[in-house]
Amino acid sequence: MKTWVLADDRAGNVNQLLGVAEALGYPYERKEIRYNKWVRLPNWLRWRTFIGLQSEYKKNLIHDFPDVILSAGRRSYPIARAIKRLSKNKAKIVQLMNPLNGLKDADLIVLPLHDNYNGKAKNVMQVLGTPHRITPKKLAAEKTHWKDIMKKYPPKRLSLIVGGATKNKPFTLEMADALIQAVKDLKPASVLVTTSRRTPKKVVDRLQQKLPKPCFFYRFGDKRENPYFGLLAWADKIIVTGDSMSMCTECCATGVPVFIFAPDDMMSEKHKRFHASLYKAGAAAPVGGKISEKVKTINPANEVAQHIHKWFQKK
Repeated sequence: MKTWVLADDRAGNVNQLLGVAEALGYPYERKEIRYNKWVRLPNWLRWRTFIGLQSEYKKNLIHDFPDVILSAGRRSYPIARAIKRLSKNKAKIVQLMNPLNGLKDADLIVLPLHDNYNGKAKNVMQVLGTPHRITPKKLAAEKTHWKDIMKKYPPKRLSLIVGGATKNKPFTLEMADALIQAVKDLKPASVLVTTSRRTPKKVVDRLQQKLPKPCFFYRFGDKRENPYFGLLAWADKIIVTGDSMSMCTECCATGVPVFIFAPDDMMSEKHKRFHASLYKAGAAAPVGGKISEKVKTINPANEVAQHIHKWFQKK
C-alpha cells in the first residue's frame, strides 16, 4: 500500500501524520509542501486545486499516485483533494482535523472527541486525543538510549513536562509556584524536567531554583540533545502542563500515571474539554487527583491505521 504524507511547515501536524503513517506499517513517502500567499483564501475557493501551493512543490504530486494521502489541517486539504482528483479517485484521503469545507471528498476525517462534533457524516471518526508516534518499541529504544544518564537518578522518578503560555493565557510565576508544589506533593525520589520553546524564562528560572533535588533539568534550546522521549521512557509518574494537547496525549501513551497541571486562567474552553475527556477515560488525572496505577494508554494513530487496513482487507 503506497502512502503519501503531506508534510507542511507545522511540526505538530506533521508529527500526527507520521504517527499514523508509522502505525500503518508500510513504507511511506514524505511529500514536503510549502505555501504561498494564496493559502489564506478559504478552502471553498481553493477547492480541489493546488492554489496556495508554491509551484516547485507541485511537480512531485502529479504522477505515480498513492493509495492513501495523509493530510492535516485546513491548509493542506485542497492539495489532497487535487491529488485525488488527478488520480481519478484512486487515492483515498485521510484528513486529520476538520478542514471546514468539502468534507465529503475525504474518505476518512479524524476528529478529536473534544471538538464536540455532533454531525452524522459516515466518513468522520472521532478519537481520544491526537495521533502521535509514541509506541512501546520507541519507549524501549529511548530507555536504552538514555540509560547512562537517567540511571543516576533514583527510582520513583517523576518526569515534569513543561509547556508554556497559550493565546491570551500567560504562564505566571504564581502558576510556576503551584506547579512546584504539585511536584513536591507527589514525593518523588528524583525529578526529570524538560521545558519547551514557549516556557517563559522567568518560569524556567523559578523551576530550576525551587524544584526538589536530585533534579535532571533541560532548558529548551540547550546545545545538548533534547531528552523529551527519554523522560517519557524513564518516568514512574508524569506531570505535564495542559497547554499542549499533543504532549498530554503522548504522556498518556507511556503506561504510567499522568497528572495534568491546568490552572483555569491558563486554559481555553477547548483545552478544558480535552482534559475532561482524558480524565473520563481514566488516561490521566488533574494534579491533586487520583488515578489507578493501571492506567489506560491511548494511541489514536493505531486506531486510524486499523481503520485504513480494513479498507484494503475488503478488496
